[in-house]
Amino acid sequence: MKTHIISGIKLTALCLVFFSVIYTMFILGIAQITPNSGKGEILEVNGKKQYANIGQLFTDPKYFNSRPSAVNYNAAGSGGSNKGPSNPQYLAEVQKRIDTFLIQNPEIKKSEIPADLVTASGSGLDPNISVQAAKVQIKRIAKIRNIEQEKLVQLISKNTENPLLGIFGPEKINVLKLNIALDKLK
Repeated sequence: MKTHIISGIKLTALCLVFFSVIYTMFILGIAQITPNSGKGEILEVNGKKQYANIGQLFTDPKYFNSRPSAVNYNAAGSGGSNKGPSNPQYLAEVQKRIDTFLIQNPEIKKSEIPADLVTASGSGLDPNISVQAAKVQIKRIAKIRNIEQEKLVQLISKNTENPLLGIFGPEKINVLKLNIALDKLK
């Protein structure tokens, strides 16, 4: 039994050193060769720093709506709602988001609303929406800003990010970057 305890202590110490020091330093080293040294993509907007890789709240009808957040866009604690798709509270929350979206976009049918505009992501901080989610908002924004819809279609196309290596993941649009470009359209 004494041999097992000593072996267990040695293994614990080895894991502690490896995962607390060696692995952490390895990941930190990799981060240093990434753009902005692993600090994320920082954009300056009207003198304020914004992080493009963290979801931002956009509720003003003149902007493209962002994906809902289960954590109120608080980057200090990401997470989903942990409620199942049949949970009455969750369904009520999603229905409220649908109703709000339909009020802002009266020409859109409920069946045309993409899921990513009414459901939060697993992290609650997803900065991206689908191309379909952006396109479904064009009529509202064109009307409010008095911009031709075709210009907004081109803006969406210009800000669409393709899947990684052309195969991993869907096309997506960073809402912060899209709204910054939208403000520059005039």
